[in-house]
Amino acid sequence: MIDLYTWPTPNGRKIHVMLEEIGLPYTTHPVNTRKGDQFTPEFLKINPNNKIPAIVDHDGPDGKPVTLFESGAILIYLAEKSGLFLPARQSGRYVTLQWLMFQMGGVGPMFGQASHFRAYSRDQHQYSIERYTREVQRLHRVMDKRLSEERYLAGAEYTIADIATFPWTLNAGKRGVELADYPNVKRWHQEIAARPAVQRGMVLLADERRSLDQKPTDAEREVMFGAIQHQRH
Repeated sequence: MIDLYTWPTPNGRKIHVMLEEIGLPYTTHPVNTRKGDQFTPEFLKINPNNKIPAIVDHDGPDGKPVTLFESGAILIYLAEKSGLFLPARQSGRYVTLQWLMFQMGGVGPMFGQASHFRAYSRDQHQYSIERYTREVQRLHRVMDKRLSEERYLAGAEYTIADIATFPWTLNAGKRGVELADYPNVKRWHQEIAARPAVQRGMVLLADERRSLDQKPTDAEREVMFGAIQHQRH
């Protein structure tokens, strides 16, 4: 059994989808990042970096429990555990890991910053909005070119690179992007969205997801963006 500590953000949803795709049993533990659950001593024992997602696999290597944080590491672990969505051959494996790192190092941070400055920043700093919006658009162009050449990011087969990237392409308009401008990304997005396991993973904690569409209160804003992030825990 796997304990999943998560919240319905793009990084959390990667692991929701992966667990549904591979069919391993898991128990969900919501970590409400607006209320500060990520700073509790119990959660910090699992992830000292106070971020979701994290897992505890009670049937880890050699039958011993294993605790993991960082969504990319979790995806690789689950792929290797299940033998799914990460090619065994070195050529396909490294292409998959390449595009996974593209998501981890580019898509996630840049899309996140665009969302922050466009939707959450009180001062609406124009330079920041323009900088991150342009970078989001550039990354969409990179993906669109790749997906004009291949069905999926790593090639002909669906992999953890697609699972990692897909949740970040939802609600593109909030980041100043129209998927219609990137037809290959749109085709890829629609194909993945139609997968039953993806649909199951995306509705996990759906009620909480709807609450995230509301503007944060002052108290929630302090938890997410204020000084508490930099305190000793």
